[in-house]
Amino acid sequence: RQGVNARRGSVLRQDIRPGLPMVRRVREAIQKEEKQKEANEKNRQKSVKEEEKERREEVLRSALGNENRGFALLQKMGYKSGQALGKSGEGIVEPIPLNIKTGVSGLGHEEFKKRKAEEKLESYRQKLHIKKKANEQAADQFRTRFKNKQEERKMEGDLRKSQRACQQLDMQKDIDVPKEIWYWIEPEEEEKKDEEEKEDECASSEFSVSEKLQLLTAYLREEHFYCIWCGITYEDAEDLSSNCPGDSAADHD
Repeated sequence: RQGVNARRGSVLRQDIRPGLPMVRRVREAIQKEEKQKEANEKNRQKSVKEEEKERREEVLRSALGNENRGFALLQKMGYKSGQALGKSGEGIVEPIPLNIKTGVSGLGHEEFKKRKAEEKLESYRQKLHIKKKANEQAADQFRTRFKNKQEERKMEGDLRKSQRACQQLDMQKDIDVPKEIWYWIEPEEEEKKDEEEKEDECASSEFSVSEKLQLLTAYLREEHFYCIWCGITYEDAEDLSSNCPGDSAADHD
């Protein structure tokens, strides 16, 4: 009976927490896997190329001995180990390094690849240059068109201003009919708001807006001594010539 009670006590003293056997098995499996990896690394067979490389490096690190025929001949001619080559010792001391070609490409392949890369880079640069030039040209054309459009609108405004001034000044001199029909603004034209109709009207005329403006301003200066850009009626031709900067908008900038 005492032996049975002892065994029962031993069983009761064991750790019977739930999940503990599973944790132990996982830990043991991980340790076993790590040990297997270490063993595989130690027993890993070296490749043929690796073995050849190690043997070659070992041979290159070791100095030539008397068993080498070439070295024996040099010694017979008075050469000593560590001495420079040549009759007066002006030659090299260390042997020419050995460069092993491990690739499968033929001779000149690296130079060919380098040349192709340079050609590709040059082609890319040329494309960037052409694209930059095209963008600059497009920007210049846009600026030119925008500037021309602004100048055209300004001339149209100056022409309307000249027509109103001409009509007012002519009527002050009891001139009932304009010298040219377009020298005055017709009442119905002043009320037009549609820009397209004004453009069609200018296109149908025998004179351009610039030519009309030049003719009309010349008439105002000669007939009325008036400058639309100064906004002044001068006393006479001499006063106009002396005090007006010029007969164009650019002269008044």
